[in-house]
Amino acid sequence: MIEVRDLKKEYVEDETSTQALCGVSFSIEKGEFVSIMGPSGSGKSTLLHILSFLDRPTGGSYTFSGRSIDDMSDKELAHVRNKDMGFVFQAFNLLSRLSVYANVEIPLLYSDIPPAKRHALIEDAVRAVGLEEKLHTETGRLSGGQKQRVAIARALVTDPNVIFADEPTGNLDSHSGLAVMEILAGLNKKGRTVILVTHETQTAEFAKRIILLKDGLVESDTPVIFDGTKKTQLK
Repeated sequence: MIEVRDLKKEYVEDETSTQALCGVSFSIEKGEFVSIMGPSGSGKSTLLHILSFLDRPTGGSYTFSGRSIDDMSDKELAHVRNKDMGFVFQAFNLLSRLSVYANVEIPLLYSDIPPAKRHALIEDAVRAVGLEEKLHTETGRLSGGQKQRVAIARALVTDPNVIFADEPTGNLDSHSGLAVMEILAGLNKKGRTVILVTHETQTAEFAKRIILLKDGLVESDTPVIFDGTKKTQLK
């Protein structure tokens, strides 16, 4: 589904250049659950922005579902992003005065899905995260964990090929964070591709593979195994 080769990203400001990515290469197959980790400044946020079509690289190649990003206009990128990608953010990015239903509906407003079909899609997405009893509740009245579940439902409602989760447990307590990660893991078991950016090792190990970045390069790319009692990253 995703292939990047020698990916580079350089930022230039006031004649000073900063190399955020220095030649990153890897592939992600459909149905994988991959965590991207790294210290501050390692390039993980930049990489996520490029993978999710929010930015373009300055060097190397990126192919998504067989198409090079270089062959797509900004309008085409926006269309693919809305159709094939779902997003879950640390800050939830919900409209607090709108109901759960209205927040989950937002991506559908920019799609070609007819209004008559939207209701069933919204209900199915909210049911998938266990919040059907909150369907018409204002999101501002929900707990942090519930808000993140609404964000996951919003990411699911267009039936995307891949879900990008950027520090999805960063604003949650441990119990709520665990519940959110179990939902993402459950979606992956049903065949959904999940790409997670996190600095938390316990969160990252819900994935089946961890890509560790350092100074704009891939320092390691290792699978995660389950030994019967806990997950362990292979060295």
